[in-house]
Amino acid sequence: MKSKKPLILISNDDGYQAKGINCLIDMVRDMGDVLVCAPEGPRSGYSCAFSATDYLRLQLRSRSEGVEVWSSNGTPIDCVKLALNQFCADRAPAIVIGGINHGDNASVNVHYSGTMGIALEGCMKYLPSVAFSLCDYSADADFEPMRPLVRSITRRVIEQGLPLGVCLNVNFPLGETKGVRVCRMAHGTWYDECVKEHHPRGYDYFWMVGKYRNDEPEETDTDNWALRNGYVAITPTRIDVTHEAMVEEMRRTWSFETE
Repeated sequence: MKSKKPLILISNDDGYQAKGINCLIDMVRDMGDVLVCAPEGPRSGYSCAFSATDYLRLQLRSRSEGVEVWSSNGTPIDCVKLALNQFCADRAPAIVIGGINHGDNASVNVHYSGTMGIALEGCMKYLPSVAFSLCDYSADADFEPMRPLVRSITRRVIEQGLPLGVCLNVNFPLGETKGVRVCRMAHGTWYDECVKEHHPRGYDYFWMVGKYRNDEPEETDTDNWALRNGYVAITPTRIDVTHEAMVEEMRRTWSFETE
């Protein structure tokens, strides 16, 4: 892709054939050249995992005017790393986008999400990065109502960038949208996460499932509250997870024995 247009790098954790990523391509393809590198199949929950011991493959899936679609057998992070290494040596992306994810990535889900992993990886490479998710797990979810805001956010980030070390986690509610809330990540907990089954061959096995609980349901400044009340939740998310107040507290009050 030799062009003066902005380069838009897209990946996801639902696989290159998922409706969400293909709708996203259609939404932004007129804003620049689109390079897609996404997993061959679903990779939900892979967060920032990458393949340290397995070999990786790349396969060109389609090429059309301004759009190339590649797939890999690796994780979402593998896909971003491969795309940057193999296709972007002489042309840095203007934006890295994860999504559109089938299902939300609000609250503590940010730490498990492959979609957010994509945005975090781009952010760690000093590239403006955004993750888009919809609170609908259906394979045939309706992403069209997201189009105006996805385009608006993408255009603004391409033109103005983001602070270094900051990416955006954007979650859309299911159904009609009342507006947009810029908000913080809710405190939440996953519980009952393991289901034990017994195999006919005589051994136990487990399914990782779980139920989510919002631990501060009355707080109105969180992403969970926004989504529950019909708002798009935008959460600026930092790479640096240092707790500055605790750093200062420890410097003032802790003593350390070194012998």
